Amino acid sequence: MNGKLRNMATVYIKKDSQILLLDRIGSRVVKRSWCGVGGHFEKNELNDAKTAVLRETKEEIGLCEKDLANLALRYVALRLVDDELRINYYFFADLTEGAVIKKHCSEGILEWVDVNEITERKMPYTAQYVIEHYLKTGINTNVLYCATVDNEHVNITSLGIS
Repeated sequence: MNGKLRNMATVYIKKDSQILLLDRIGSRVVKRSWCGVGGHFEKNELNDAKTAVLRETKEEIGLCEKDLANLALRYVALRLVDDELRINYYFFADLTEGAVIKKHCSEGILEWVDVNEITERKMPYTAQYVIEHYLKTGINTNVLYCATVDNEHVNITSLGIS
């Protein structure tokens, strides 16, 4: 490990029994797949995942913090890919009433997906496990979880912080 880091922040936005997914097209890091809204940190955001995810949300779908209720960091995932440590910060939020999402997203195609159908979508490796855990366990808690990921195992542990 040479110490290279890639910090990324993602938000999954809920509305009733649906979660907004992005069919991401043309990413440098993620092959075409369904994921939340988000992306890479800017240099000035390295110590502030919330600022990074809010900037990405504004850029990609036109929402501001006031459009997101209960915005919370719920998962931090670590995965070594080649010689780079990828650190993903996963936020979850509720769409506030009256908030309007841009119809066109330059990153891909947006779709509201029923929570019972989400795991049927092709997602990035780490995101798949985070979403599965969230829908089974995390949705009923306010706990922060840490996921350690390799090509054979995903371990998700509660950090006991709410």
